[in-house]
Amino acid sequence: MIPADKVKKIIERYESLEKELSTGEFDSKLFAKKSKEYSDLKNIINPAKQYLNFEKNKKDLSNLINDKNNDKEMITLAQKELESAEITKDLYEKKLKIFLLPKDQDDEKNAIVEIRAGTGGLEATLFVADLFKMYEKVCSKKNWVIEIISISKSEAGGFKEVIFSVKGNNIYSYLKYESGVHRVQRVPTTETQGRVHTSAATVAILPEAEEVDIKIKDTDLRIDVFRSSGPGGQSVNTTDSAVRVTHIPSNIVVTQQDEKSQHKNKAKALKILRARLYESERQKKEQKRSSERKNQIGTGDRSERIRTYNFPQGRVTDHRINLTLHKLDEFLKGEIHEEMNENLRLKDQDLKLKNLI
Repeated sequence: MIPADKVKKIIERYESLEKELSTGEFDSKLFAKKSKEYSDLKNIINPAKQYLNFEKNKKDLSNLINDKNNDKEMITLAQKELESAEITKDLYEKKLKIFLLPKDQDDEKNAIVEIRAGTGGLEATLFVADLFKMYEKVCSKKNWVIEIISISKSEAGGFKEVIFSVKGNNIYSYLKYESGVHRVQRVPTTETQGRVHTSAATVAILPEAEEVDIKIKDTDLRIDVFRSSGPGGQSVNTTDSAVRVTHIPSNIVVTQQDEKSQHKNKAKALKILRARLYESERQKKEQKRSSERKNQIGTGDRSERIRTYNFPQGRVTDHRINLTLHKLDEFLKGEIHEEMNENLRLKDQDLKLKNLI
């Protein structure tokens, strides 16, 4: 049961915004912010009003049912109407609870995705390439834009590490469920005995931080430049264009050498650094809310094993919600990734709803 005063506040806020927006006396940024809030409230205003009206309707219908002067047909109709109202009220209540769920302020942000090979040697680097291709296809289907920040190739033709940014609408709200250890079970092409090997890759999803989110002092940075070398860079060049940025207070180090321009490498390195610092702060806040952490899907911890891709059995299993899809090929092609993500979001929502009121 949602307290009536909470529902009344929704209606009051909606009516207040309606009056404010009708004046049009705002600068463009504030107007856009208030317009979005008004639009969000508009989607829930009818359920809010109907939810408040339910108790009055219930009382009126109960009086009709309990009035012995009414004929049986009227009483039967009132009973059916009350049953229908109860069902509708439950639907409105669920909608209101979902609306009242604490919003993740980062859900609307773009994201930086980091995929790294874990245990399994060269086979793990091939798996990193598979995961990268999967995310490429998922992003393509959603019309999201990918920008490669850094790629480090392996001898086997896979990737030791891939870092890229994703831009679009509500990126982080979708991709955040991908953070953790992804495990693959398959027979490597080099395996002559046909034995199944297990390898792993780590995926980190970081909300892209703006300068307003994280202030980095120049005095806190040590910037070293050097010559690009080895298979890490997409092209080895003869100028000191590679950049290593060290954030002295946190000791976070970001190296960037994929671009031929030192300026571009520095800009990319600072983008990654800002995202990692922002994520570090997020994790600290999450740890303080330990009780809340028990009521969410995963912790976002990179060491948490979240999913297994089993090639011999053609299945993908998400261990957080015990969901197995026997469509591994389609999943890796990005065709049914939405199905897995939707189940993760619904389960996460259910856990939070249980602890809302």
